[in-house]
Parts: sequence; structure tokens; C-alpha cells
Amino acid sequence: MSPFLSLSLFLDGVFRSSGLFPGQEKTGYMWEGSMRKVVVAVMGCLIASGLVMSMMVFVEAVYMTTVVIIVKLLRRTPEKVHKWEAMKDDVELAHSNYPMVLIQIPMFNEKEVCELSIGAACRMSWPWDRMIIQVLDDSTDLTCKELVKEECGKWARKGVNIKSEVRDNRNGYKAGALKAGMKHVYVKHCDYVAIFDADFQPDPDFLARTIPFLLHNPDLALVQARWKFVNANECLMTRIQEMSLNYHFMAEQECGSSLHAFFGFNGTAGVWRISALKEAGGWKDRTTVEDMDLAVRACLQGWKFVFVGDIQVKSELPSSFETYRFQQHRWSCGPANLFRKMTMEIMESKRVSLWKKAYLIYNFFIVRKIVVHMFTFVFYCLILPASVLFPEVEIPQWATIYVPTAITILNVMATPRSFHLLVFWVLFENVMAMHRTKAALIGLVEAGRVDEWVVTEKTGHNTLKAQLVPAKPWERRRSGGVHWEEVAVGLYMLVCGCYDMAFGRTYLFVYLFLQSIAFFVAGVGFLGTPISCS
Repeated sequence: MSPFLSLSLFLDGVFRSSGLFPGQEKTGYMWEGSMRKVVVAVMGCLIASGLVMSMMVFVEAVYMTTVVIIVKLLRRTPEKVHKWEAMKDDVELAHSNYPMVLIQIPMFNEKEVCELSIGAACRMSWPWDRMIIQVLDDSTDLTCKELVKEECGKWARKGVNIKSEVRDNRNGYKAGALKAGMKHVYVKHCDYVAIFDADFQPDPDFLARTIPFLLHNPDLALVQARWKFVNANECLMTRIQEMSLNYHFMAEQECGSSLHAFFGFNGTAGVWRISALKEAGGWKDRTTVEDMDLAVRACLQGWKFVFVGDIQVKSELPSSFETYRFQQHRWSCGPANLFRKMTMEIMESKRVSLWKKAYLIYNFFIVRKIVVHMFTFVFYCLILPASVLFPEVEIPQWATIYVPTAITILNVMATPRSFHLLVFWVLFENVMAMHRTKAALIGLVEAGRVDEWVVTEKTGHNTLKAQLVPAKPWERRRSGGVHWEEVAVGLYMLVCGCYDMAFGRTYLFVYLFLQSIAFFVAGVGFLGTPISCS
């Protein structure tokens, strides 16, 4: 018996027993029919909206993949599209033909990885007299501050021009640190700035492979390298993250670089032309995605970007579910908030074409940063389960089977070795879509945690086994707590699945049961690598 029928029968009994409406024997059934028609109409509108968003996401995925395939078939590598010549030593000029490069490494209590990142930067095969390594240490942990200071001193004694810059506050977080770093007098002698987060370890030839793009192409502002994950095999959650991020690089950034000469700067593993950075207005801390903010402003000034996928920089993926949730909140809330702040600025820009404005607003922001999250959660985790309660409402097979299957396969193509994890990837991404949707809404309305910045914890790949302590199940739950949002959605999908198994005409309950299990697993914290409670 449906809840509407139960309510109508209750009202019918009340009316008849009260004597207020004698003879109205079928009031409850009329009420149930009217209410059901209203709900069915609302469901129809929601499904129609979901189908539109489904096609938006599908077309975008096919569009990006098609561009990438064409680029690969035509072998349009960045070195062929842009002028590129290897740097050569000149006996007469010594190292003066090498441009001066600033290397910034922002840090905050990164004692597990600070030695790795500083060491990797200092080992780069670039003349030591033509680069300045700037460690921007905002640490509040005294042990970490001392460790950074000692590491910088060690390399300074070897002849490396390295400086440890410490602020007396954390205003602006990473953006504030980078902005403060650019104000030092010695930066005036630098032409380019390379930025690496604390867990990133560039290969020695990083500058030798990236700087020539900027040196020989005056219209380029940014060279972005790809990320390589040193702990991708640590657990199932890191394998799934690898799949999603590989797709981001393979499709979104490769497509944006090849067709539009624009993509969102990843905040690390990239080299900027300092004059372009200044022309765009420098670093701003108005959102938690200062990197994307800078990239959009530079694009509106007419600057171009290039993504070089063959250059890969080692980095670390979050291995605990709590850490990953905080990271995804920032990565989803920030872009939505930036879209709110920059829409009019993009539309009013006179230095970029109408085509690029449309790409920025529709493709880059609306579809990839907002619609994809909301559509995934609302359609597949709320509307689709509810549809089993209303047989009058039909969702076409192409929306429930063919389109999501095609989108999933396109995503997995970026990581062929993980194809067997396809089902786990779908279930986990749907769980995370709930957090991304919530974060995107917070960013759009500028509410609550819109300015929240939680530094992603690192463990340091070289000392990973020593740092992680296997925790008992109850310790893991006590550490992260129960996530009631996931539990609630999991229960909702479980109920809908049971109803569909008992009264439905399809096998949708198989998906509903699997997805509910995924929400329950996330809800009790049994995801990622267990970390001790100490």
C-alpha cells in the first residue's frame, strides 16, 4: 500500500467518523488519486530535466574524447604545434642563455614529504645560478618548521640558491603564500615561476622540457605537466581516484589545450610566465581555487596555455576517506563559487572571442563543474530509485543503460589497466557525487563552508608503510565517525530496491542494492587506508 493511499484512507475515516461530510465514502481514494497525479507530474518534470542534463554530460564526454582521438591520430604533439628547441650550453655565454627561473614550493605542516619535494627541486638539471628555489613555509608545527629549515640549509651549503620564506600569518592560505613570495626583491630577476605542491617530485629534466615552450612562444603563459601517482596501488580508493584524474588529464586538459588553448591550472606541476601572471592580476584568495581563478583571468587577457602529457610529475593521492572528502569539497565548491564571481567578467571581456566565452561558461564551468555532479547524484541516486514507486513514469533505456555505460567506458579508457574496476568506480563516484553536489551548491550560494580550506594530508610514499598502522574496524569508525548522510541515502536506496524486487518489472533493484551497499560502506568509514587514532 502506497503512503498516499494510507494517508487518504486515514483522512477518509476521520471525515466519516466526524459526520462533517456524510456520504463522502471515497474521499480518501480521491485524495490519493489527486496527490499521486501531482507527484507523478513533478517526477515527470524532474526526469525530463535529468534527461537533458544526461545528454549535456554525454555530448561533452564524446566531444572531448573525439578531439583527443583526432589529436592522437594526427600526432599533433605540443612540440609540433608550438615551437620548441632544447636548451644548449654556450661556452662563451656560460649560462646566460638560460632564463632565470623561480621555483615555489608552498608548505603547511608537510613534515612527511617536505624533504622529498625540496630534494627533487634542488636536483633539477638547470644551472644553479639561473634558478631560485623558494620554500614558502606556513607551518605551525615547530618540528616541521625546523625540518624545513634544516633541509633548506643542507642544500644551500651545497651551492643551491634556496630560500625559506616564513610568514607571520596564514592569510589567504596557499594563494596568500604565493602572493607574498612574489613580492621579494630577488623575484624581479626571474622570468618564469614553476610551482610544486609539497608532495610533488619533478624529474631532473622538468625545466629543460617545459621552459623552451615559454621561451620560444611569446603568446604562451602556462605549461602544465601531468600528474603521476606514486601510491595509486595502495588501496581500491586510490585506484579509483587514479581513474578519475587520468580522465581529467586525458580528456579535459588535452582537449582544452588542443582546441581552445585553455584549461584550468591544477595549482602545481606547472610553469608560468611571470609577466602573464602579473598582467592577469596576480594571485587572489577570493575562492579556494586560486589556481583556476588565475587561469581564467589570464585567459581573459588573451594568453594561451599548453598541456604536455608526456611530462609527468610524481605526486600522492589521498589514501583516507576523510582526507579525500575534504579535498573534493574544496575542488567542487571552489569552481562553483568562482563561476558565481566571474560570469559577468567573462561575458564583458573584450579580449577573447565569443566562442571562447561560450566555452568557458558552458563547457568549462556549467557542464564540468556543476551539472555533472548534480546530475550524477540527483538522477542516479534520488530520481531513479524513486521511479520504482511510480510505474506511470517511465525512464527511457538509453538514459538508464546506454548513456551511462558510454560515459563510463569513455572515462575508463584513460586507465585501461583498471577496466576490471569499472563497477567499483561507478558506485564510488556516485557516492562522492553527493558531496560534490552539496559543495557546488554551497559555492553557488556562498554559504556555510564556502571558504573552508583543509590541507590534504600526505604520508610520504617512501615512508608509507612506517607511517600507516593497521587499525581495527572499531578504531576506524571512531576515527572518522559515522557519516549519516551516506547512511541515509543508502537506506533510501535499499528501501526502493526492496520495493522494486517485490513489485517492479525490471532488474533495477540489482543496481539499487549495490549502490546502497556503497553508501553504507562509505557511511561507516570502511574506505581507503586505515590510519591509527593516535
